[in-house]
Amino acid sequence: MPARRIGVVAALLLLVVAGCASAPSETAQQLEPPAVPTGGIAPTTKFTPLSATTVTTPAPVLGTDGKTHVTYELLLTNATPAPFTMGKVDVLADQEVVLSLSGPELAAQSNLLAAQTGDEGVGDPTGSAASIPGGGTAIVWLDVLFDGPGATSVPTALTHRVSGSIGGGPTTEVDTGSVPVSSAAAPVLGPPLQGGPWYASDGCCVDDTHHRRGLAPTNGQLLVPQRYAIDWYLLDDQHRAWVDDPSKITNFLAYDKPAIAVADGVVVDATDGFADTTSLPQPPPIPPIVETVGNHVTLMIAPGVYVMYAHFTKDSVAVKTGQQVKKGDVLGHIGSSGNSTAPHLHFQVNTQPTFFPTDSTPFAFDCMRVDGQVTERIWDDVLAEQPTPELPYTPSTDTGERRGQMPLDRNVVTFC
Repeated sequence: MPARRIGVVAALLLLVVAGCASAPSETAQQLEPPAVPTGGIAPTTKFTPLSATTVTTPAPVLGTDGKTHVTYELLLTNATPAPFTMGKVDVLADQEVVLSLSGPELAAQSNLLAAQTGDEGVGDPTGSAASIPGGGTAIVWLDVLFDGPGATSVPTALTHRVSGSIGGGPTTEVDTGSVPVSSAAAPVLGPPLQGGPWYASDGCCVDDTHHRRGLAPTNGQLLVPQRYAIDWYLLDDQHRAWVDDPSKITNFLAYDKPAIAVADGVVVDATDGFADTTSLPQPPPIPPIVETVGNHVTLMIAPGVYVMYAHFTKDSVAVKTGQQVKKGDVLGHIGSSGNSTAPHLHFQVNTQPTFFPTDSTPFAFDCMRVDGQVTERIWDDVLAEQPTPELPYTPSTDTGERRGQMPLDRNVVTFC
């Protein structure tokens, strides 16, 4: 190419490159400058004597009382050297108080962390959270109720306000922040057992039971791994869990009854080989942590949703780890292995494929009838030591089919 033409072409190229460099691209024109946060201290900011945290993300579930329950724990730590005396704890949704605890009700629904309360369900004044010592922590056991079924009636977040005094001074109000409420619906499951009537012992949500209030620090985490767990005992038409001699395991009506899969799933844990308790009618010595649930099966029925069945009798586990199961398949037979007080099925939904550590989340059943209610709190530890096997009972006024509901503590139900 002649030198003159080369020069002309080079000049044209320079003009094109210069034009491209000077003209902003379409992408560049669309970019927005980064948002600049507003600085400074908000006028509402203040130092507070309490700090607060929750143990779980609260999740809604419809109970057999027709109410939607949001059940969780509020931990309050006194960050001052002086005692903080609680007068009232309010739970608010959109600035409206949806639960208020004070006086005897607050005392019944709270305790100091690590308080020694003696036997299960037997209150001890030394465990009271009415006064939180300097540096101490109280736990408030919350069960917030909403009308109507499902998450549509539940707010997206709940806030907390604590009223009390520091060292006997004037009353002060402490806003302890908010906690998001899960929008996920509780899984609706098939029956874990056949027929009935089955006594739902130590169930959710407001009663003081070893499931609901079983705070367990595990691997550095503070958890309530049995929050929604149920211990299922089979009853007869006289509302008895056993007949004749309660020291004989075979005299319990639940013994050797089959437990079935509540949904299609895969077995992530199937453990057998532990002997049934030999201490009846008294509870067994506490076993090592790995033997807590005895012979058991855990199913994964959805990502992050695990269903656990515990305390099967020895050599009855009918599935293997990795096995696919269908809804209704037999998984094992009820016994009293592990930390079990008498033959029953321990049933719950977990967030992990293990019992320790895990969080316990709500669930509902697709069809059941509520036959009645056991009217007195009889702890699992002393169930077999009662002077009579007949449980105090009142029949239900509504024995129609219930769908998509969770049994509440001491319900007696028959599965469809």
